[in-house]
Parts: sequence; structure tokens; C-alpha cells
Amino acid sequence: MKGVYTQPMEVDFLVVGCGVAGLQAAITLSGHGTILVVSKGDGCSTLAQGGVAVALDESADGGLHLEDTLRAGKGECDPEAVGLMVREGPQRIADLVAWGACFDREADGAFALAREAAHSRRRILRAGGDATGREIVRALRAEAETRADIHWLADHFVSELLVSEGRVVGAVLLPAGASGAGRARVVAARAVLLASGGAGQVYRRTSNPPTATGDGIAMAERAGAELRHMEFVQFHPTVLADPYPPFLLSEAMRGEGGVLCNERGEAFMARYHPQRELAPRDDVARAIWSEMAATGSAHVWLDMTQLPREALWRRFPTIAATCAQLGLDIASRPIPVAPSAHFMMGGVRVDPSGRTALPGLYATGEVACSGVHGANRLASNSLLEALVFGARAGGALAQDCGGHGPDGGAARAAFGRLAARRQGPVPRELVDETRGILQNVMWDQVGLVRNGQGMANALAWIEGALADFPYDPFDADATACLNLLTVARAITRAALGRTRGVGAHFRSDDDPVAGATARAS
Repeated sequence: MKGVYTQPMEVDFLVVGCGVAGLQAAITLSGHGTILVVSKGDGCSTLAQGGVAVALDESADGGLHLEDTLRAGKGECDPEAVGLMVREGPQRIADLVAWGACFDREADGAFALAREAAHSRRRILRAGGDATGREIVRALRAEAETRADIHWLADHFVSELLVSEGRVVGAVLLPAGASGAGRARVVAARAVLLASGGAGQVYRRTSNPPTATGDGIAMAERAGAELRHMEFVQFHPTVLADPYPPFLLSEAMRGEGGVLCNERGEAFMARYHPQRELAPRDDVARAIWSEMAATGSAHVWLDMTQLPREALWRRFPTIAATCAQLGLDIASRPIPVAPSAHFMMGGVRVDPSGRTALPGLYATGEVACSGVHGANRLASNSLLEALVFGARAGGALAQDCGGHGPDGGAARAAFGRLAARRQGPVPRELVDETRGILQNVMWDQVGLVRNGQGMANALAWIEGALADFPYDPFDADATACLNLLTVARAITRAALGRTRGVGAHFRSDDDPVAGATARAS
């Protein structure tokens, strides 16, 4: 234990993650105690392009937004949670505007609304054409920085939750990429809120940044929280294909008239869904997968050339500029795209206010399963979910955690128990090799198209790798790899347990009889 921080940092509330959900929660918590927001790097929020779906005229559009969300979710959404999101969304947008968020507007000053796949009408607010997430994070961060009780710690990795007598009492922090017990830091808190994002790095190809290693989901499961809907992993249909980096091409491009063509130049979506390019994401992704298989190609094409160049660059400036840097001109020729892992519909099971089954632990945003996405997330509902349920989670922490301060003694004791379990150091070669094999196994066997035998083989490998992987909560890279293995196991177990395909969980060996039996039991 020499060199380890034995005197913990004490705060009232620890927020893990600085994306939309974490920032919204921290702002809501402000005024109820000291708040520490910890982040290990840039997350997914700033990458969100298309926009935020919201029924600004709730009386006219609220019912339709709810119906569109339930329809896209293929019967697996929680209608109560969806109703909360739709009803409370307009106020969260009003807050953002009051805090300085600049959404795109028409010449008459009205919001410029876009339409995306599976939406029955235009209701997508956007900023900077295709930089909505970045603008929302900017506005939230600027507002949060005006609150003196919100403190920041960047480039730090939360490696483990600290649990004492069945309650979360803090967490262990490491400088990002650090290794060694001497770098560990104990934070004691009245409550911990996970807003740490998703787990796209489980897969070989993903639109997510390198930081998306499922840390919050894995930590929560190790601490004793429940997971839900882990089999539902959304693959975005249109991500730049190899050999280009997996850069996402917003669904809004199809909403503005983009057409998907196969290797033979044929527009194919009419053969798969009556809504064609505006079908739900899971349907579009599988249609692309089928066309790739039928033509022997590694991608299809997204054709935007029917739109004028000036209009394209005005509407999609970030996408157009990024593609241009890669030598791709979206105005003059189709762009190669293929599905890539994108969003976790499942995660830590929470109630409508972000409470988990573990006292002292809350979760919101992509790390959580609020029930609003079901088996397939409706486009642009993720930012709305983060805003609405981030605020609700912040309110729940403030309501639930009064009357006692952080317990530094309990946090130190829990830290000591973790230190006693340490099996490190973990060789770098083992981390790199394990991560690479895992991503290939998940992509090939538990990806967009699945079957029982492939998933059983994947689970056997994952469980063997977990059994052989040393536990070292003082090594950030090793713990991130352990987290990926843990999340992959949860995804695969849940996928094997759901014998009937639905939404993003597509089984080529779908057994309707077995599925009906499982649902009846």
C-alpha cells in the first residue's frame, strides 16, 4: 500500500463523465453540495451530428413522437419512460436556449427542423448544420462553469466503485493510461452518478471514440447493480467503410434525400422496407448487410449528388469537410458506407430518476437503460434522453442524499479490500492481444447478424479470457480491457438468452416456438 492515497478526497457527489447527461445532472445538482465531474477524455456527446428530437409543440406532436419511439423500439420500450422523455423534453430545450445554446433557425427566426429515419414528421433540432452535440456540450459546460460548487478533473479514469455494507461510498481514480498503485486516488462521496457513455470499442468497427470501453456498465455489474437489455446494440447503417476511418455519416443525410445504392449502382431500399431510406436503423443496417453479401462487396454507397454542392456544404459542413480531408467529395460522387457499432440501448438498469438497485449508485445517459429505446433507438432520441434523464437523475441525487456526508473511513476500507485482490501487473502484450481478439470475436459472432452456435463459441472464449485476465484496479489500460470483456460477456449472455430476434438483436436462427416459450415463462 506504500505510496497509495490513504486520505480520500471527499465530495458530496461524484459524477463520472462530462457529456450531455453528466453535465445536465451536475447543473441540476448544483446548490445541493460539492460536485466533482471526472472525465477520462472526449466522449460521444460532442460527436452527435444529426440533432436532438423533441416535440416542441407537445400538444400537436407529443403523441406522434411517443408513437414513433415505441414503433422503432419494436415493443421493447417502457411507455412510461418514453412519455416522460417526450413531455419533459421541451423544457430541457428551453433551458438550453436560456443558457446560450444556438440552434439553427429559419429566416423568420423559427427553429429549422429536420426529419430523420422512422420519424413521422420534422422534429429534429440541429446546431451548426451537423454539430448539434458539440453545441449542446458547449452550452452546458459554459453554464456549469458558472456554478462554484461544480469542480472538474479531466484525463482521469475511474477504475472501480467502492462499496461498503451494500452501498456505494466512492470510487478509485487513476490518471488516464496510468499504471501502478502509487497513482491511485480515493474519492469518497455521498453518491456516485455514472454518466460514462457506451461500449462501442467492444467491436472491431465502431463510430465511438477510443474512450468508449463500457467502464460504467462493467463497474456497476462488479459492484452488484443489475443490467438490462444488453443484447440490444445498435449498428449505425452509414459509417465510412474501410479503408477509411469509421466516421459517421448522419442519418439526416438520408432525411434530406440521400439514396443508398449497391455495388451495381441500384437503389435497393424499396425491396426491404416501405419507408426506404427512412426506415428504422436496424432495418436499414440489415438491408445494407444483405446487399453487401449479395454483391460480394465490403460496402454500399450513399449518394448525395442530387443535392446542390452549396446546399450540402451549408447543411452538413462538418461531414463535408471531414470527407474532403479524406479525399471524398460528397457533392460529386457517392460515398462508401457500411454498418458499424454505434449505441448501447441496454445498460445499467435504472428507474425513471436514474436510481439503480444499489444504494448510492445512479446512472444516466448511454451507460443506463432507462427503457426509452427498447430494441432499436429512434434517431436523435439519445441527446433528448441525456437531457431529460440527466436532469431527473440530478434531482434524485439531491433528494435522496441529504442528511449525511461522505464516509471517508468506509471508502478507505473498501479501497483496502480492492488492493488485497490485486493480481497485477498486467503485461501490455496481454492487454493488446486480448482486446484485438475480443473485438474480432464480437464483430464476427455477436454483431449485426447472430446465431446460437456462434454466440456460444464467443461466450466460451470470453469467459476463458476473463478467467485468465489478471485483476489490477490500479492499471487504467488493463482495467479498460477487463471492462470490455465484462461488457462483451453481458451482451453475449443476454443475446443467447433471447432466442427470438427483435430489433437490433437479429438472429439468423430465429426460433419462433422457442421464443414464444421463453416469453411465456
